[in-house]
Amino acid sequence: MTATHRRIVLARRPAGALSPEIFRLEEVPIPVPGPGQVLVRNHYLSLDPYMRARLEDSKSYAPPQPLDETMVGSTVGVVAASTSPAFAVGDRVLGRFGWQEYGVADENSLSKIDTRVLPMSVYLGAVGMPGVTAWYGLRMICEPKAGETVLVSAASGAVGSVVGQLAKATGCRAIGIAGGREKCDYVVQELGFDACLDHRELTDPTAMSDALGQAAPAGIDCVFENVGGVSLDAALSRINAFGRIALCGIIAAFTGELIPIHNVRQLLVMRVKLQGFIVSDHVTAWPGALAELGQGVATGRIKYRETIAQGLEAAPAAFIGLLAGRNFGKQLVKLV
Repeated sequence: MTATHRRIVLARRPAGALSPEIFRLEEVPIPVPGPGQVLVRNHYLSLDPYMRARLEDSKSYAPPQPLDETMVGSTVGVVAASTSPAFAVGDRVLGRFGWQEYGVADENSLSKIDTRVLPMSVYLGAVGMPGVTAWYGLRMICEPKAGETVLVSAASGAVGSVVGQLAKATGCRAIGIAGGREKCDYVVQELGFDACLDHRELTDPTAMSDALGQAAPAGIDCVFENVGGVSLDAALSRINAFGRIALCGIIAAFTGELIPIHNVRQLLVMRVKLQGFIVSDHVTAWPGALAELGQGVATGRIKYRETIAQGLEAAPAAFIGLLAGRNFGKQLVKLV
């Protein structure tokens, strides 16, 4: 009898808000590695906001998620079989096997990870793509200087939490925006931000702008934007001359609605640099960023939090919850 495993595919494109029915859980044969390939039993699956844009059949920096194929996503796991001399059974690896329990890949598409000091899951978060995203956007686009003020939206999330901690280590004042008092308390008390604003209470740009004026009386020099909408508009009203904005994400636009910027004039009169970026475009920055992030997590200087859903079947609901802000820190799915 052929051994099988489970995967989740995209059954149809979404129309408006996501529902679990657009995904389909399937049972398929476990693949067999060919020459120079590795079979991996995935232990954790990463869920990330970029996946939402991939569900649409539209022009973007990456091709749309194909219908009836395994959902895209990063994973960490253990080598179960190998025909490659570079990988042995039992090696811990980082790959992009997507929403499935097993996967086969060429040896050059996998990276070994060291779990003697750091847990396996952190390579999908603070010492993975989200961490490098935070590092690159802050260091290479915002370029903050000691004494400046950095504003971070989605500050309790996998990316924003690292941004604020790196900003504080640089000698900056860090202001966060998060959803709910519990998250804001965590951002200030655990991560060390100087202040955090609750966007659930500050629902319009005027209220948010007034609160930013109190939290950042000297104005805002750098904005690390993960959400867009109200937070970005309010930030523009308080931004200083020659401010910098690293545009990392537009979670507010994932409902399909247009997100206008009312304070766009500020981009001109304050001579603001606004740069969107995709971290996969900057592969040369990854080794240095990962080394710094790994050391920071290992020594406790960089703190992180995870929300873990249990079992592959929980992935669709966990993904929808991520986009609604129901996760706390990095959203993962535990597969083993």
